[in-house]
Amino acid sequence: MPRTSLTRRVLFAAAHRYRRPDWSDAENAAVFGACAHPNFHGHSYICDVTVAGPVDEETGFVVDLGFLDQVLQREVRERFDHRNINLDVPEFADGALIPTGENMARFIAERVQIALVRTSALVIRVHLAEDATLSSTYELDA
Repeated sequence: MPRTSLTRRVLFAAAHRYRRPDWSDAENAAVFGACAHPNFHGHSYICDVTVAGPVDEETGFVVDLGFLDQVLQREVRERFDHRNINLDVPEFADGALIPTGENMARFIAERVQIALVRTSALVIRVHLAEDATLSSTYELDA
């Protein structure tokens, strides 16, 4: 069945660090390098969320853009923007998910998909860039 996709970009700034609480500071530094510094570090993230599905014949939409924007505001910007991800987002607290780009992209995809459950749209891709040199992509088969 043919499908169309729509991508919406969300920008946010946040701080984080990589750390496993069950490892010593030396082990964390050996594996995560500068990303393990105890005082955290920040990024200006660029997050592209792609949803796909059939085009509604009445509206011409894959998903209502206003609704998608509300979901992205709640699930991405309000959750991460101007936050310390390790301290302010419980799912990324010590002992939970390490806030790598890979984990964050997957987490965002899952949260957005849950919010879109009453639509025919499926999240098929989240591309998260920490800066111009590093990004992660989480892709799903729709």
